[in-house]
Amino acid sequence: MSKLLEMRQKFPQTKVWNDSCSIKELTYSIENGGVGATTNPVIVKGVLEKELPAYEDYIKELIRNNPTASEDELAWDIIEKLAIDGAKLLEPLFDPATGEGRISIQTNTKYYNNTEKLVEQAVYFATLAPNMQVKMPATAAGIKAFEEATYRGVSINATVSFTATQAIAVGEAVQRGLDRRTAEGLDNSGINPVCTIMVGRIDDWLKAAADKASIAVYPPALDMAGVACVKKAYKVYKERGYACKMLAAAYRTPLHWLEFIGGDVVLTMPYKYQVMFNNSDFDVVARMDEEVDPYYIKELRKLPDFVKAYDHMEIEEFDTYGVVNKTLDQFAHGYDDLVNIIRKFLFKF
Repeated sequence: MSKLLEMRQKFPQTKVWNDSCSIKELTYSIENGGVGATTNPVIVKGVLEKELPAYEDYIKELIRNNPTASEDELAWDIIEKLAIDGAKLLEPLFDPATGEGRISIQTNTKYYNNTEKLVEQAVYFATLAPNMQVKMPATAAGIKAFEEATYRGVSINATVSFTATQAIAVGEAVQRGLDRRTAEGLDNSGINPVCTIMVGRIDDWLKAAADKASIAVYPPALDMAGVACVKKAYKVYKERGYACKMLAAAYRTPLHWLEFIGGDVVLTMPYKYQVMFNNSDFDVVARMDEEVDPYYIKELRKLPDFVKAYDHMEIEEFDTYGVVNKTLDQFAHGYDDLVNIIRKFLFKF
């Protein structure tokens, strides 16, 4: 039995999603107990780069059938297609009571500061498949969008999220949306919100911040910053009874799955880390409720950006938090690279 299947058997509340809409990778994940998937412009670009022959005929036909479509319109058609294809593969697993069998599609990065546009696109994306989940960034505008989209019945996934402070703001916003629905007698049973913390990215950011500021931090602590943020947010979610679930993504080390085993959480694992976990000799034991070493937290508090991540940050500060800006920029460039792939079909060179 693979490690992932062993975890699924021992801890069914700890769910694995595939960190890609690649049908090949998602098939492997499902065979090993995976129950969901996610996508974004960078992921779609990566899938096309690795598996372009499988999509060439579709792209050519799309261009023939839409001769006046812009490259941006074609790009979003392709983003939607890959998400819908993944949704179909997962549909037999779909359970609206638990959220198993969902795939996340990401809104336009360029809308990160526009609540109205985020909500409009989220509501539309939710119509693409019964098991579609919609990713929006945990920016100031995004926090407002989480409440409104949830109120409109969308199962959201907060992304561009790295901190316990962002995650708690997301949990509160989603709860406000659900409470508004409850007050109006609307059914919440099929809404499955999750909040991502990109654990590896906050680790990367803090390591760079320590180096830039010439601050010496005990090295093992720097590999636990993202873990600490997830565990703190998870504890707050449980204490306050939030319906939103925590999701850990952006893996860098085995700690980024081992430390969350046993939690009522989602682990969005890239294919290579699923294979790595399955090939390992790690014990599949519950660690979610084990606290991060207080010494590590003390060491990490040398860094102002960790204090913001772990202790307190105003919602208005989310948009200027360094790793938020860096990731939004990467997503925007990933989308531009996707458009460049399509442009080669349009210009035939």
